[in-house]
Amino acid sequence: MYERILVPTDGSDVAEAAVDHALDLAEKYDAEVHALYVVDIDSINLGLGTEQVDRLKQGRFDEMEEVKAKADEATGAVAARAAERGVEVVEHVSGGRPHKLIAEYAEDHDIGLIVMGSHGRAGVRRALLGSVTERTLRSTHVPVLVVDYLDED
Repeated sequence: MYERILVPTDGSDVAEAAVDHALDLAEKYDAEVHALYVVDIDSINLGLGTEQVDRLKQGRFDEMEEVKAKADEATGAVAARAAERGVEVVEHVSGGRPHKLIAEYAEDHDIGLIVMGSHGRAGVRRALLGSVTERTLRSTHVPVLVVDYLDED
C-alpha cells in the first residue's frame, strides 16, 4: 500500500511519537522512510541577515554548525531506530516554510503517506492542530496521519 513514508521531524517528543508510527507502518508495508528536517526560516532569529537566510533556503547548513547539528541529530535518530528494524531511510534537511517544503517533498519523491505529530498540547488547545500540521493538511493531496502526543509529566 505504501512504498515511501515521509516523517517530518524536529527531534521533539511529539515528532518521536510520529516516528514510532511511521516505522511500524514501514515494517508492515516494506516501505522506505524519508526523515525530513525543515529549518523554519520564519522562526530563525531575524538578526541572521539575508545572506544567511538565503544559505538556509538553499540547504547550505555547513556554516551554521548548531542548526546542522540539530538537523543531523533529528534525522539521524530516525535512521538509527529504522536500522534496528531493518527499514531503509532517506535523510533530508531543507530550509524554508515547513508546510510548503513537506508538501513539495512529498510530491517530488512520490510519497504515499505523511506521518507527523500533532502539537502535543493538553486541555482546550489539544483540540486544535499545530499550525505546521494544519497547514500541511491543506497544502498536500497526500494522505496525512496525525499522531497525537500527550506528555505524561
